[in-house]
Amino acid sequence: MRLLAIMLDPSKRCSKLRPEAIIVKPKRVALYVRVSTGEQNADLQVNELTEYAAFRKWETVETYADKMSGAKDRRPALDRLMADAKRGKFDVVAVWRFDRLARSTSHLLRALEEFAALGVDFVSLKESIDTSTPTGKMIFTVLAAVAELERSTIRERVLAGQKAAKRRGVRFGRPT
Repeated sequence: MRLLAIMLDPSKRCSKLRPEAIIVKPKRVALYVRVSTGEQNADLQVNELTEYAAFRKWETVETYADKMSGAKDRRPALDRLMADAKRGKFDVVAVWRFDRLARSTSHLLRALEEFAALGVDFVSLKESIDTSTPTGKMIFTVLAAVAELERSTIRERVLAGQKAAKRRGVRFGRPT
């Protein structure tokens, strides 16, 4: 693994700093790309994400690519990405756009929560979201609030529907 040595300017050296250099390990990034059909090409996504990773001086560990609809529950490359995140294979997941990773706000939030719990940062290139920054963390918090509101609203509607159905004489549960 390549290490970057950053030499400190002796004139600005703090008396508590003893080493001549600080060693900084580059972040390891996983790129995730997805296209919906076999006729589509993921090259644009891969190229832009690779350029971004190089700009940030990140080491690209692997590019995970799926060719299928985002609505599918099982996506082989996404499943491998999530498993590799649990193994600590990378520090950052980068996607071209949110919709390449997640099929809904709640799916995106679950993935982001899992990444956060694993200490993995998340970057969405086109939306300019980076959860390693204060602004990125704020946007993650707003997304979490929106998802919670969505869940609460759905729950309220279900309960109201059940209450109205009971008033009409509809029975719930197993027949007796």
